[in-house]
Amino acid sequence: MDKEMKTFVIGDIHGAYKALVQLMDRMPVSHGDTLIFLGDYVDGWSESPQVIDYLIALKQEYTCIFIRGNHDVKCYEWLQNQQVIGDWLMHGGGATQDAYAKESKEKIATHLKFITELQDYYIDAENRLFVHAGFTAAKGVEKESYAPNFCWDRTLWECAFALDPTLERSDKRYPERLKLYREIYIGHTATTRYGELLPINGGNLWNIDTGAAFYGKLTGMEVGSKLFFQSDVVMDLYPEEKGRN
Repeated sequence: MDKEMKTFVIGDIHGAYKALVQLMDRMPVSHGDTLIFLGDYVDGWSESPQVIDYLIALKQEYTCIFIRGNHDVKCYEWLQNQQVIGDWLMHGGGATQDAYAKESKEKIATHLKFITELQDYYIDAENRLFVHAGFTAAKGVEKESYAPNFCWDRTLWECAFALDPTLERSDKRYPERLKLYREIYIGHTATTRYGELLPINGGNLWNIDTGAAFYGKLTGMEVGSKLFFQSDVVMDLYPEEKGRN
């Protein structure tokens, strides 16, 4: 009998290369499985270039889907145009800037191409949506008129987090945006904001950003079973650094 192929979704990495390698060692990933990364590969810890190198190499072995995060957008603008967007330097951009100062023009060009090819979202064959932050369009991501919402929106998460867990999906009070998809997987808003180092579930939405940029861990989840795997606390892997704290 053919082995059932699995899908793993991985939360925000934020330059934590050591945590990424550790997580990949701990997840039971087999060739033929799909890996979906929810974005924010850079900004925070000191190894953003190593993270992207690792992901580029990983795509040679596995089916990988790379979603675009807001920090990836800001990093791109710096690498391409030397433009600092907003308070980027204060929120992990400084570590990224320092790291890329040591890299060649050829390496930077390769990473710019990687960032350019990131996807706004991904919907699999089972109508499961994977997006960095969220969306606001009442009829779904394909109807979203403001693309930055895919990287920045928090209303979808806030809606799911506040949802009464006893509310049935058939109830008229159940949020319409959540009903559009069988399941939704996001990052962007660290669960450590709510005192939690684990993924948080609200309705049919799962938040997989468990604060790797701060004092949390990097998380990967097998979407079929909901089994999840984690790195060590990332700050313990980078004891001489502050991350985004």
